[in-house]
Amino acid sequence: MTSSHTDCHYCLQSLRGRKYALREENAYCVTCYDSLFANPCEECKQPIECDSKDLAYKGRHWHERCFKCAKCNRSLVEKPFAAKDELLLCTECYSDEYSSKCFHCQKTIMPGSRKMEFKGSSWHESCFVCQYCRQPLGTKPLITKDNENYCVPCFEKQFAHHCYSCKKVITSGGVTYHDQPWHKECFVCAGCKTQLSGQRFISKDEYPYCVDCFSKLYAKKCAVCKKPITALGGAKFVSFEERQWHGECFNCAKCSVSLVGHGFLTRQDDVLCHECGSA
Repeated sequence: MTSSHTDCHYCLQSLRGRKYALREENAYCVTCYDSLFANPCEECKQPIECDSKDLAYKGRHWHERCFKCAKCNRSLVEKPFAAKDELLLCTECYSDEYSSKCFHCQKTIMPGSRKMEFKGSSWHESCFVCQYCRQPLGTKPLITKDNENYCVPCFEKQFAHHCYSCKKVITSGGVTYHDQPWHKECFVCAGCKTQLSGQRFISKDEYPYCVDCFSKLYAKKCAVCKKPITALGGAKFVSFEERQWHGECFNCAKCSVSLVGHGFLTRQDDVLCHECGSA
């Protein structure tokens, strides 16, 4: 600019008819201004004169002609760029060197775009979707099966077991009965509704019963003690002509000797050993 000031603030030479630069309301001839205040260029190390464009980034300065990608040398003026280890790189070179690859499509996740991180892998936000419904997963709860991600409703719909009794999803644990899954709390005695998980039970017509209910409803009664014969735990019993006895109850009606494994005689409702029956 043409001077309205009379002298250079530093060398005191006249500024009449000469270009000058202002700094803090003081006028300097171009030579003094460049020697005193010009920033050194990061690329060529030469001062950036007052009549040159000074491009600055994080306290560093470049000539406009020097502001370029450290790898491909393309100009970065008015273009997006990234910095790595104090080097400036265009987005293409930065992506080739440093950007993550999407686990799904294997394409570069460009700087500035949103990416998702899951199990040590990176994803484009648009690629991080439920395998079944294709809806974005974002930060929603998800379940992985065979390296594919599913939202919880789709996973339950496709893969989760449903309780044979209540038809709801079994999220953990459960009981298998007749090749069908059950919630522990749904696996109950068909008679008294007591939970059977971890308990002894007896199956009848595809329904489970606790020992007590099965005995009351279905077990044969001992001809002597009238108590149910369940045969649980390997207990022995004897059957003869529509009657049953506990092994320990199958004794001679007169002398009480055990008849298990021995011949016997019958007299009306009694069973007798040969000695008592022949007397």
